[in-house]
Amino acid sequence: EVQLQASGGGLVQPGGSLRLSCTTSGFTFSSYAMSWARQAPGKGLERVSTVTYNGVSTNYVDSVKGRFTISRDNAKNTLYLQMNSLKPEDTAVYYCVKSPGPLYYGVHYRGKGTLVTVSS
Repeated sequence: EVQLQASGGGLVQPGGSLRLSCTTSGFTFSSYAMSWARQAPGKGLERVSTVTYNGVSTNYVDSVKGRFTISRDNAKNTLYLQMNSLKPEDTAVYYCVKSPGPLYYGVHYRGKGTLVTVSS
């Protein structure tokens, strides 16, 4: 059974930082692209960032470029998202997403999310 468990969310002031983690099990983590996606209140799911199976290539939605960094540790089957210079518009539930293949974004499985609230 594929399991994706995100953690690390919380309340942070604008300009602050958080680091999200996603621990995984039930599949060969190192064979699949992984992503972070988010859903703000009243809005649809938005892809935030994707990393290829080997961690070599990453991409980001324009609104987080230069502020967020996605990474993975294939030895630990864990995905990360370092979020800096957070803004109120980053407030959302953040989800760890497994792709169906090694290179591109796709929602094959989505885990339980972690809430990030950016507010003063």
